Amino acid sequence: MIFDFGGVLTSSPFEAFTRFETERGLPADIIRRTNAANHLENAWAKFERAEVDIDTFDLLFAEESRALGAEVRGRDVLPLLQGDLRPEMVEALKRIKAQFKTGCITNNLPANAIGSMTGRSLYVAEVMVLFDHVIESAKIGLRKPDPRIYRLMVETLKVDPARCVYLDDLGVNLKPAREMGMTTIKVTSGAQAIADLEKATGLKLG
Repeated sequence: MIFDFGGVLTSSPFEAFTRFETERGLPADIIRRTNAANHLENAWAKFERAEVDIDTFDLLFAEESRALGAEVRGRDVLPLLQGDLRPEMVEALKRIKAQFKTGCITNNLPANAIGSMTGRSLYVAEVMVLFDHVIESAKIGLRKPDPRIYRLMVETLKVDPARCVYLDDLGVNLKPAREMGMTTIKVTSGAQAIADLEKATGLKLG
């Protein structure tokens, strides 16, 4: 069982993006559209692979969003990423861990990017210990949807992709997992993810 972190075990940052755009009178979805444009080589991709520092990310994101119609500073987007943990998903993960190997592949940012997150890091650490293996993009310089990051997880866990389930909230990240033979679950809410996981595992998770 392989999980994405943000938007799966936590609520989606998209809700925070929408709130931010509405409050500032920005065009709808400007943040998501900036993230999606040239998604393998844009500011976001470079930052998640730790190829640029926070100041460079701030400027690049501003340039890229300006090209789409409105300037948004990269620094302003970072605090919006901290979704709230979904307790029902954490509980489901605990039950799954008792029966199956578990992994987490997360596209994340260099450790100091969001400033002090002591409280958050503690509760995230509690969840991270439930995984047999965690791969973080900023630590290895690869990010989803690069197929190598999925292969790395499968090799480390010593599992057959055909017997793996992979959960993510972004369709683009599910595609490489599906192509490797994994069962994929696109997460839109905690309840939906749990229902799909129950089907895939035969466990009672709710």
